[in-house]
Amino acid sequence: MSDLFEGGSKLPLVEDFYTIQGEGYHTGKAAYFIRLGGCDIGCHWCDAKHTWNRHLHPLVPAEEIVQRALTYPARAVVVTGGEPSAYPLDLFCGKLAANGIETYVETSGAYPLTGKWDWICLSPKQNSRPLPEIYKKANELKVIIHELSDLDWAEENAVLVQKSCFLYLQPEWSRYKEIIPAVVEYVKEHPSWNVSLQAHKFMHIP
Repeated sequence: MSDLFEGGSKLPLVEDFYTIQGEGYHTGKAAYFIRLGGCDIGCHWCDAKHTWNRHLHPLVPAEEIVQRALTYPARAVVVTGGEPSAYPLDLFCGKLAANGIETYVETSGAYPLTGKWDWICLSPKQNSRPLPEIYKKANELKVIIHELSDLDWAEENAVLVQKSCFLYLQPEWSRYKEIIPAVVEYVKEHPSWNVSLQAHKFMHIP
């Protein structure tokens, strides 16, 4: 696969855009988002199913994406997907860092981590569990709550991350009204957790 992507010099790009981070620890901060195509995890509630088939998205030179990011004032890039770690991202991260851009990644942890990151958001999925080594690298653990039973999954993952890792429970958007009361009460009873909301959806921005 690395030959197809020329060592990471080309990446399957779904979209890239400048916006405000809407989730987790960095909520409210301006950042340039880069969404890569390709994911075989298949969460039934995924709000980005259009990203799953990487063949539907063009291979774009990494340098071209970096240059677009540099046209905006924020010096932070969030790479999401799809599943970013399905691709060799060391070259891409190096280009961003060389231009003074902080690198953030959102990953399920199902693949070995590629690239060098200033911030790693681990969002584990039960149908494709994270690799053991990702837990100690995570700065942030963000668990999507679709059913109340997902709270047990959240706790199962929380014991594996470092004590310095920030813990977030995020109601799945399509069930927000049903789930948010229970999430709020759970965090009140278990204050090591924080509530993450998809603030960008409330703001009606990408």
